[in-house]
Amino acid sequence: MSRLRALVAVPLLAAPALAHAARIEVRPGPGKPLGAAIARAAAGDTIVVHAGTYREPTLVVARPLVLLGRPGAILDGEGRRALLVVGADDVTVQGLAFRATGTSGVEDRAAIRAENVARCRIVGNTVTDTYFAIYLARVDGCEVRDNVVRGPDAGQLEAGNGIHLWHARRVRVTGNVVTRHRDGLYFEFTRHADVRGNRSDRNSRYGLHFMFSDSCAYVGNAFVRNASGIAVMYTHHVEIRRNLFADSWGSAAYGLLLKSISDSRVEDNVFRGNSVGLHLEDANRNVVTGNRIERNGWALRLMANADDNRLERNDFVANAFDVVATGARNSTAMRGNYWDAYRGHDLDRDGTGDVPHHPVRLFALVVERNPPALVLLRSILLDLLDLAERVLPVLTPASVVDPAPALRPNT
Repeated sequence: MSRLRALVAVPLLAAPALAHAARIEVRPGPGKPLGAAIARAAAGDTIVVHAGTYREPTLVVARPLVLLGRPGAILDGEGRRALLVVGADDVTVQGLAFRATGTSGVEDRAAIRAENVARCRIVGNTVTDTYFAIYLARVDGCEVRDNVVRGPDAGQLEAGNGIHLWHARRVRVTGNVVTRHRDGLYFEFTRHADVRGNRSDRNSRYGLHFMFSDSCAYVGNAFVRNASGIAVMYTHHVEIRRNLFADSWGSAAYGLLLKSISDSRVEDNVFRGNSVGLHLEDANRNVVTGNRIERNGWALRLMANADDNRLERNDFVANAFDVVATGARNSTAMRGNYWDAYRGHDLDRDGTGDVPHHPVRLFALVVERNPPALVLLRSILLDLLDLAERVLPVLTPASVVDPAPALRPNT
């Protein structure tokens, strides 16, 4: 844990102080008042954008400036263009409303795009009905905070991502609300990102899609009702703590999919109401601890190539199936988890079951190989099948076992 925190707790770079900064007031009118103000502003100036709708060609900020929107200040792309491009270090964009970029099949058109810059701040804006909302590429030390982003509620081909990071370092993404995009949050080739207190809701693919991005932290976020859930792939040294993964249903939907990920922690999260709560595939040497996994179809799916993981002090409550594991052998170590399906005893009253718990039901293996059999889930025949397998286990994997199950919930 200490190593992970050391990797992700990197402070933002400090912006240089600029003397003699001016304040420029902009109001709607003939011509291009906002573009003209940006063109004549000197480094360090603040441009105050007053209420009104601004329909101007794509704005480009080429020097350190503060764009400060007053309530009702709207940049409108009329469905035809990107709105704002940040092309300088130390730019702040705050309090503006962006809308209507239109969809593009040839460019990653965005409401706000920052590229090859450092220490940008995108704070407290509202973005509606845009292809990409906030797009950061090759940036360092930027902050994306307290923005409200609502996409066009279109299909995956007609909607881009809400907050998109590509080749980014030391970025803080905090307190944003993102909904109705393709992926709510998308990170690729990003390092040392700190993602906290965001809500990603009802996106048409993933609430969070995360690839090739090492040494990042995801803490205290809510990912709810996203079509495919959350995917974290091809990375290592990731910290995933105190998040909510909820209500992602479908044949390819997961609360959290971990694929080709190693040396990470999944701690104190809640997985609730998903088709699959937590899926581990080619996931190695990870620690999964202190999570509450409840009311999912499959609480935990372990692929045969998930090796040397530790599953400790989690609570499995009211799931259709607690664990399904592929392959005859599995090296995931389980200990001290609470299983509401446990039928053992605690004669010495130390809070730990006296007999091991084998969480893989025989019927779970049947359904894994023949999904239509799921219609028999509530049949009394399954209770007899489970009883027979407990008395004489011959088909469920003996290596998937909690030798010391908890008698009371841990969380």
